[in-house]
Formats: sequence, C-alpha cells, structure tokens
Amino acid sequence: MRKNFMKLLRFIPVLAVTFCVPVLSRAAVADGIKAVVNDHAITYAEVEDYAHDAANALRQQYASQPDVFEQKLNSLLNDSLDQLVERQLILHSFDAEGYKLPDTAVDEIVQDRIREQYSDRVTLMKTLQARGMTFEQYRKQIRDQYIASALRNQNVQREIVVSPTKVVDFYQSHLDNFKIDDQIKLRMIVLTKNSADDTNAVKFAREIQAKLKEGANFPELASIYSQGSQQHQGGDWGWVERSVLRKELGDVAFTLTPGQVSEPIDTPDAIYLMLVEEKKPAHAKPLTDVRNDIEKTLRTQQQAYLQKQWIDGLKKKTFIRYF
Repeated sequence: MRKNFMKLLRFIPVLAVTFCVPVLSRAAVADGIKAVVNDHAITYAEVEDYAHDAANALRQQYASQPDVFEQKLNSLLNDSLDQLVERQLILHSFDAEGYKLPDTAVDEIVQDRIREQYSDRVTLMKTLQARGMTFEQYRKQIRDQYIASALRNQNVQREIVVSPTKVVDFYQSHLDNFKIDDQIKLRMIVLTKNSADDTNAVKFAREIQAKLKEGANFPELASIYSQGSQQHQGGDWGWVERSVLRKELGDVAFTLTPGQVSEPIDTPDAIYLMLVEEKKPAHAKPLTDVRNDIEKTLRTQQQAYLQKQWIDGLKKKTFIRYF
C-alpha cells in the first residue's frame, strides 16, 4: 500500500502541471509569465532583467532609429527567453540527477563576483536597489549561472579534437572566405590644402614630383614633406587593397606599375603623390595562415552541435510551455 502511495505522490506533480496549464495560461496574461519549464515559471520581468545590459547598449546604439531599436529589442528579448528556458532545463537536470551545491560554495562564488564586478557589497546593493532586485534574488541568479556554466562545461565544452582532414576539407570548400583582392605595396606623400582652390599645395606637389624625377628618394621626401599619418614611416602604407583607399586614389594607384610614381592627385582637401613598390594579384590565403582560425571555427561548430543535442535531450524529458 505504501509503495502505491509513493508512486501516486511521484505522479501528482505531473498531473498538476498537465491539468493546470489552462489556468496558468490565463494567469500568464495577468502575471506576465512568458514560459513554464516543468514547475518553474519564467516571468517577463526575469527576461527584462536578463537582457538589461544588452538592452541599454541597443538603446544607445539606435537612439535615433526607434523602429530599428524596437526590432532589435524584440529579438534580444526572444533570445533571452530562450536562454532562460535552457538555463532552467539545466537546473532541472542538476536537481534530477541528485547534484548539490553547498551554501558555503555559493557564498564564495557570490563574494568573488562582487569583488570582480562591484568592488564591494555597498556598491552592489545600490545597483540592485536601482534595478529593483533583492540580494537573495541576486544570490540565486549567481548560483543558477554557476550551475548552468558547470554543467555546460561538463557536457559541451569538453576537449574537441579537430582532425587535419576536416581542416583541409573546410579550407577547400570555403576558399572564397580566404580570398584576398589585388594588393599593392604603397607609399604616399600627402599635402593638405587650406581650401578647395589652394594652388600653393598643387605647386608644391609639382616641385616634389620634379625632385623625384631627378632621382630623389621617395621615403625621405615623404618623411620631410608629407602631412599624412604615415609621415614618420616614410609614407609607408604597407600592403593595401583597393577598398582601403578613397575611390580617386584607388583608381590611380592600381594602374601604376611597381616603381612608378603617380601624377599629383588633386582632391578637395589634399594633394597626393603615390609610389607603388610591389603588386600582388588576387589570391587565397595559404592554409598555413588560416589553419588556427579554421580549427577554432570547427571546434565552435562542434560545440554548438553538442549543445543543441544536449538541450534537445533535456527538452524531451521536461515539460515546457510558452505563453
């Protein structure tokens, strides 16, 4: 009889969740409930708090674009809800598998977080007060974050070995991602103009051009006369692609042959003399240069796959309802 009674007790929570859904759905409108995971309700206030810092950043970034801000904010809130649901799935798994996190350990974690982010408890309490949060709510939030992170590390962030074959296959199938456009090794002498019709700058550029034709050293003249940002490097811009240069400069620079100096290029704000030292045709970066980046990408993809697989497994074992 006792065994049957204990089985019934274990069954009651499932029945309660199942049969209370319609009532909870009506309450969702009044109480701002966004989702229920097993027997835990996630409220709109929790979602807003979770997205608080990111929402403030968006508000500043799109202050002059209210429609775009609204769109970005809605997307952020939806993502935040999904992340809170995932966290609750993990917490439910933590409890279901019999794990425990002692209060003393939570206290240490909270103190570490206070030192890292707020320096002292007084600053923390002022911040929590401004956000309408109690210390106990903050403590629970830190505990939940720690547990979720620990279980993710255990189930997802384990060491992933990326085989050399996968790296080569990724490189060959994504060559367009590693392409570099035509490049030139460029030096420039920049002479700023006092006004759009400043003829003195044009005249001075012609004098420098004459010295170059007589055999003067371009880097030396650039270090003496150029008013550009690379003056002290002899006007050296290094290897550049056309997209780096303003159109009127790029159109000329990429027609020059190695060793050739351009005619003075007159723009509204400055006069430019350019020397192309070398050229490189468009090409793909060699595998040796991008191997580490590819390995990182493949490792991230595998972790994302393991994360989805793990969370999908938790979802199959847990009641979830969105409102």
